[in-house]
Amino acid sequence: MVTDKIHSKMGEGTFGQVLECWDRERKEMVAIKIVRGIKKYREAAMIEIEMLQQLGKHDIGGNRCVQIRNWFDYRNHICIVFEKLGPSLYDFLRKNNYRSFPIDLVREIGRQLLECIAFMHDLRMIHTDLKPENILLVSPDYVKVPDYKISSRSPNSYFKKVPKSSAIKVIDFGSTTYERVDQSYIVSTRHYRAPEVILGLGWSHSCDIWSVGCILVELCTGEALFQTHENLEHLAMMERVLGPLPMHMLKRVDRHAEKYVRRGKLDWPVGATSRESIKAVMKLPRLQNLIMQHVDHSAGDLIHLLQGLLRYDPSERITAKEALRHSFFMRRSH
Repeated sequence: MVTDKIHSKMGEGTFGQVLECWDRERKEMVAIKIVRGIKKYREAAMIEIEMLQQLGKHDIGGNRCVQIRNWFDYRNHICIVFEKLGPSLYDFLRKNNYRSFPIDLVREIGRQLLECIAFMHDLRMIHTDLKPENILLVSPDYVKVPDYKISSRSPNSYFKKVPKSSAIKVIDFGSTTYERVDQSYIVSTRHYRAPEVILGLGWSHSCDIWSVGCILVELCTGEALFQTHENLEHLAMMERVLGPLPMHMLKRVDRHAEKYVRRGKLDWPVGATSRESIKAVMKLPRLQNLIMQHVDHSAGDLIHLLQGLLRYDPSERITAKEALRHSFFMRRSH
């Protein structure tokens, strides 16, 4: 493969960086992920390559997960060549002053996200790091529409950007794993981490489903549902938004998490680290109220779907396939 011409830097992360390049053989722009030459990042890159090749074999048409074109090792840096896509949902939200997506767009994005997850789960794979940064719009094109919920945050807030196309693809399979019995190490980026992961109860596919629930709320509101950096506060936020954690889960916590529980209940607000922390939890609305504030039509369907995705007990959480049959996805867009 002769990639010549580096055009621009598309992104940077702890793993290394992503460059936009021109592939002379295929005559197309590609994205090359250049991984730092450090053992743990190289290992994650090799896992990602293997997972992408497996997914590519089964993903006929290649419209669910990002397509890998090639990979090579250059001076101890693993370089993975991908098709070039548009911005991540997170970047789009950020550049749009964290303003929400219209509900019909959330529906289309949610459907594709769940189709990708159902496809992965069928192959017994668990992504484990679903978040808006790891979901890319296929196209960078957008339109500007009037924003009726005008805030005084910035003078150009009379319009908001809306992606022209709802097509998305999931990226970053460096933490993807095959389903095994009782995996209990910590997975997921904090805001999207399921309760069973925090409580050390072991996790499986359903941790991806929890992340999807958090992502859908974020697309509707523009902001992450659980903005926190510590476990007890995170669990308290969950209780505030979704109601009390089931006692049977709190009773089985592992030794690292038992400090968050007292007499079968969450040790809150007693165990809080600060008054700010208690305030941060108190100001969160219940899930129903949060969605009603931001969604005009089909709020009822969405709330019902989210209650299935964000069920505490992973064995009761709906599956990706069940979610796709939910009435929220049966509506046609206007």
